[in-house]
Amino acid sequence: MQSKIVSMSNSRIKKIVQLRDRKTRQELGLTIIEGVREVERAIDSKVDIKEIYCCSDLLEKMGSLALNKKLKALEVPRFELSSAVFLKASYGDRSEGVIALMSIPEASLKNIRVKNKNNPIVVVVESVEKPGNLGAILRTCDGAGVDGVIVCDERTDIYNPNVIRASLGTIFSVQVGVGSNGHVLDYLRDNKIRICVTTPSAKMVYTDAELNRPLAIIMGSEQKGLSPFWLNNADMQVNIPMNGIADSLNVSVSTAVVVYEALRQRKKGDK
Repeated sequence: MQSKIVSMSNSRIKKIVQLRDRKTRQELGLTIIEGVREVERAIDSKVDIKEIYCCSDLLEKMGSLALNKKLKALEVPRFELSSAVFLKASYGDRSEGVIALMSIPEASLKNIRVKNKNNPIVVVVESVEKPGNLGAILRTCDGAGVDGVIVCDERTDIYNPNVIRASLGTIFSVQVGVGSNGHVLDYLRDNKIRICVTTPSAKMVYTDAELNRPLAIIMGSEQKGLSPFWLNNADMQVNIPMNGIADSLNVSVSTAVVVYEALRQRKKGDK
């Protein structure tokens, strides 16, 4: 443990604040992990953590004994911050007393390994802009045991600290890849994975679709939905019935609805 940092103008604190900017994250190859669960899950997933910043007063309030043991076992520089300095460095609205800086991993389609998977499910999100939505999708995919998440034509940095936080650190347990629409389509075709898109204009309700074979569920952006590229290349189009005045659900909610229907069909088929 290094000496306590009590100055707001400390160069390390300035670096953490600068990492809120995507350009800086790309230049330094680093991003921020903040929160007890998030950091603990990052450690468990053996991501490349470079530095740890703690505020013992805040950590004690969280009662995070398990995390403290894991932090002590890490052979990386660890810095103690005063409460005031930690609050300045803190990215979000949950100041839990721990921040980690990690190397941004490569996110390529090679990360999505489905060759030897039995009946895989892959979620593909196109041009999703809001970090909170992408984080929520990752959390759903972790909970459902989805085999991978692919981000096409990314509008948001997948390792944006807000994505990590919204996913509650589950981004570290899910296979994540990035690619252009064309490359992702080739990947799905090469792996014989059927493509299901969700769109309000589809005639088939999602519960009537056959979702119990190798499947890619394609989700569009919050404002524009899916591009013609995916609508034209889909093996099937489905809709989620809307019985109120809204014409669609939030993209993360829509993802959860269709993913868990695919799981239900698989379990039904196993009986």
